[in-house]
Amino acid sequence: MKDSIIILCGGGPAPGMNTVVCSVAKTFLSKGWRVIGLHGGYSGLFNSAPRTEDLDFFKADAYFNRGGSYLQMSRFKPTDEDFEKNFNLGLFKDNNVKLLVTVGGDDTASTANRIAKFLAAKKYPIANIHVPKTIDNDLPLPQNAPTFGFNSAKDEGAHLVRTIYEDARTSGNWLLVSCMGRSAGHLALGVGEATHCPMTIIPEMFNKTGITIDKIIRLTVSAIAKRKVLGIPYGTVVVAEGVFHDLDPEDLKATGVHMSYDEHGHPELGKISKAVLFNDILEKEFKKLGWKVKTRPVEIGYDVRCQDPIAYDLTYCSELAMGVWELYSKGETGCMVYVDNNGLAHPLYLKDLQNEEGKIPPRRVDILSGTAQNYYSNICHYITPEDYEAAGKYLSDPSYYDFKKILCW
Repeated sequence: MKDSIIILCGGGPAPGMNTVVCSVAKTFLSKGWRVIGLHGGYSGLFNSAPRTEDLDFFKADAYFNRGGSYLQMSRFKPTDEDFEKNFNLGLFKDNNVKLLVTVGGDDTASTANRIAKFLAAKKYPIANIHVPKTIDNDLPLPQNAPTFGFNSAKDEGAHLVRTIYEDARTSGNWLLVSCMGRSAGHLALGVGEATHCPMTIIPEMFNKTGITIDKIIRLTVSAIAKRKVLGIPYGTVVVAEGVFHDLDPEDLKATGVHMSYDEHGHPELGKISKAVLFNDILEKEFKKLGWKVKTRPVEIGYDVRCQDPIAYDLTYCSELAMGVWELYSKGETGCMVYVDNNGLAHPLYLKDLQNEEGKIPPRRVDILSGTAQNYYSNICHYITPEDYEAAGKYLSDPSYYDFKKILCW
């Protein structure tokens, strides 16, 4: 029986999923291996009747440059009981599987870490290599290397916001954009910088003060007021969805915006548009200020996850896939593949990346980096002490909307 590998995809989609899977398939097929695709993410490993199919060259060649994921994904997270009772070792034994390749983000990587430790503890001779994926760019790769899918998502997000910005300029309105990214603001900042957005709000900018609705609103008002002073009656504001997830639930309740709550009294933010939520709260603030500013909410996230990957990710994902073979051939396991700027593959051991809970913590935006600081210093528009006199025409207390005072910078 041929040596085999199993490939699965976990979490949500990102541009390049098919590129990784199909490039892994092409690489191992060229070495004489059998390649098995497992549908349903991790749920397939804890199932007595998993849905699998062999990936041959023709399937791999037809799908490697397409968006979405040929292998159906899921967010299934196995429990400790699943590991002890439901792990389908027969799937590996019956098919002579030597390597499990997992493709996903931080949750998928954390589960891959559990699987690596489980296999080692049981002395099962199966290697495990993870490929880092997420449009959020929040896996801890060295040298600020991106996760695959991020650049394609940023490219499409910037395309959408460029169009949105033109609509704002043409109509004299403000467009409020919520950008996907629950744990980090990489995508929002990337889109905001690429489109010269006058204000981008990400969780990491609150490094010296807590996140509150009041501060989010004041930052937005600061940008609009500054543009009023400059005679610019339009613009965009990009907000990372993570700022809303980091809010105190009581702060959200106090806004009076209608939303559903779970059994613990926490707002179910996953069920609503963050852009609509933001717009509703901001409109109330405009009434208090006596401003007649027209705003429109736009959500960016699901529309950038399944697009065709750009050339950057086509190349990068191919290199990651070939890196899986390089690491496996050197006897590596329990690791995440990292490809450096020279195209060389290196192992990042999951046990070294885990926190006390065994999870892979997200990489957040370095707010003190040149990228962030240059954007906020040179592209953004906001009230500064030099604007107080001119801004007094629109605000009773301009200092209350001073960007650096709001953030304690």
